[in-house]
Amino acid sequence: MPRIVRCSLIQATNAVSPDRPLEQVKQAMIDKHVVYIEKAASDGAEIVCLQEIFYGPYFCAEQQTRWYNFTEPVPDGPTTRLMQDLARKLRIALVVPVYEVEQAGIYYNTAAVIDRTGTFLGKYRKNHIPHVAPGFWEKFYFRPGNLGYPVFDLGFAKIGVYICYDRHFPEGARALGLNGAEIVFNPSATVAGLSEYLWKLEQPAHAVANGYFIGAINRVGTEAPWNIGEFYGSSYFCDPRGQIIAQACRDKDEILTADLDLDKIAEVRNTWQFFRDRRPDTYEALTKA
Repeated sequence: MPRIVRCSLIQATNAVSPDRPLEQVKQAMIDKHVVYIEKAASDGAEIVCLQEIFYGPYFCAEQQTRWYNFTEPVPDGPTTRLMQDLARKLRIALVVPVYEVEQAGIYYNTAAVIDRTGTFLGKYRKNHIPHVAPGFWEKFYFRPGNLGYPVFDLGFAKIGVYICYDRHFPEGARALGLNGAEIVFNPSATVAGLSEYLWKLEQPAHAVANGYFIGAINRVGTEAPWNIGEFYGSSYFCDPRGQIIAQACRDKDEILTADLDLDKIAEVRNTWQFFRDRRPDTYEALTKA
């Protein structure tokens, strides 16, 4: 019997101007996403992944300490707890990006992974932190991740997370495959003119090299007052052959849902033996600073 897993990606515009009180900005986006998650669940989704920094604008376009007020502990913060309740109620698994505070002055770009019983399975912390001009000042806010490349067993699928800028680095993508990932989700915030030509290139290449599915999410819209560029949506799923099997629009909120046949992973890996034919004994230079 085929192992079909129905997954949804949610891409969305920012709901409230960032000059409003931050608690209003955050609540508006959380409320918006709860509605979308409920809709995805009603359409049969078993796993739903949200976009990077889902509960606000892409604030890393400026360097202002007020955005530290967006931080929460994970898993003990209100957003993760809310999503645990929602997962339990809807019987779906969730991948939830959260701006995490571990302790005063230590912050991470994190994704919480919650199974369909509402259990917090663990978290991934973004490992590669950009400082790309203009407007991507993430080194001002986030420390590099320190949890490696974990894979989370949902019981019906094994998933990994790679966040935005991580996708430019094949090493972590390979580590997720070696750790057993069958689906890798990449919540992102990226603009036209900077990386769009790479959007449909790099992640299908990771899928091919490692024989797994990828769910790539990007936000949509142009966010004032920074106007660093157009977040061009175009979220998609690709299969282990690198073929894009479903894609969202460029400029509107959308719930993208697709059925992923996990049996295709074994089929592809039995043809292309990229794991078997690796030569790790020759890769020592890759781990040198």
